[in-house]
Amino acid sequence: MNRRWWPWVLGYILPAIAVFPAVPAGRQSGETAYLVQDPVGWLLLAVGVVAFAGFLLAPDAWRLRRACMTAGTGIILGVIILRRLDEGLLFEGGAEAIPLALAAILFPLWKGMAILASAGERWARLAVPLLFGGLLVYLWEVLTVGFQVPPVLLPSPSMIADSFQANLFTLGIDFHQTFIKAVIPGFLMGSGGGFLVAVAIDRSPFLQRGLQPLGSAISAMPIVGIAPIMVMWFGFDWQSKAAVVVVMTFFPMLINTLAGLQAVGAMERDLMRSYAASYPQTLLKLRLPGALPYVFNALKLNSTLALIGAIVAEFFGTPIQGMGFRISTEVARLNVDFVWATIAVAAMAGSASYGALALLERGLTFWHPSQRQ
Repeated sequence: MNRRWWPWVLGYILPAIAVFPAVPAGRQSGETAYLVQDPVGWLLLAVGVVAFAGFLLAPDAWRLRRACMTAGTGIILGVIILRRLDEGLLFEGGAEAIPLALAAILFPLWKGMAILASAGERWARLAVPLLFGGLLVYLWEVLTVGFQVPPVLLPSPSMIADSFQANLFTLGIDFHQTFIKAVIPGFLMGSGGGFLVAVAIDRSPFLQRGLQPLGSAISAMPIVGIAPIMVMWFGFDWQSKAAVVVVMTFFPMLINTLAGLQAVGAMERDLMRSYAASYPQTLLKLRLPGALPYVFNALKLNSTLALIGAIVAEFFGTPIQGMGFRISTEVARLNVDFVWATIAVAAMAGSASYGALALLERGLTFWHPSQRQ
């Protein structure tokens, strides 16, 4: 075992694990409560200690196994606190163990993720964001429930999950109204239009000098100023939201595509001229393939801008459905858990769109240096 771990083990981790069963962790039904006071809790604590001991005794060559043992220790100790919170434990009146117990959870997880992040295996690299995201959600749950944070200020993830399950049908209708009917058409029209105009501008120096500065100026316009105008022009239904999305996605695609078309080196252009290649041949075989990384950067950026634009546009007028409408109305009713459930749907939709475009980019631009690892 690497000796540099001994100061952490002797002076930090083992005392932290020791406080789990021994030091008061809060109040439960007016009586002092401890983090471990049932057979299942003792079993979990024993498994956590064994897992950490396995990390200490494992050979250095077992790098990934050591990482899994370390992260597993933090996960097991975290489950103990979650079980006690479900039983009614509150962090008040003698919660001396909580900061040290949370440190005992965070440290093994952090070290395990650090080892996994530097590993060459793909599954190990994919495990790091999952563990890190789960850790953030875990801390959110523990702190909001244990310290009784008012749900109006910040509901716990479990409360948001319950609201998500209870309002699944309404969330589905809102998703269809905002994402399917407004975001996707606006994204396709805005991104497609920006791409075609960029190709035309690249061909015409007059348009390049005249339209590109205008596009940069319009792209800087605030959405809160554009959305009410579009609602007045196109009505309260999805058409006005799609128009806002078109405005927000058109110019990022225009600017990025132009940058990609102009990024081709002079040597490559001279080579195409030496082969007597026409402009369409140079565009299709050299310049557009070279611009693909820039195009996909714009697409990934637009995938999030489109969703934001559609949601904000719904604040200024919409039928009685849509994610933006739901957020504005439920905030007024102080149903903050429903608001967070809607935000979760929007986050999942945006993340899925970004991920799909990233996979498509990896398949089409595998030759580009940015895709090499």
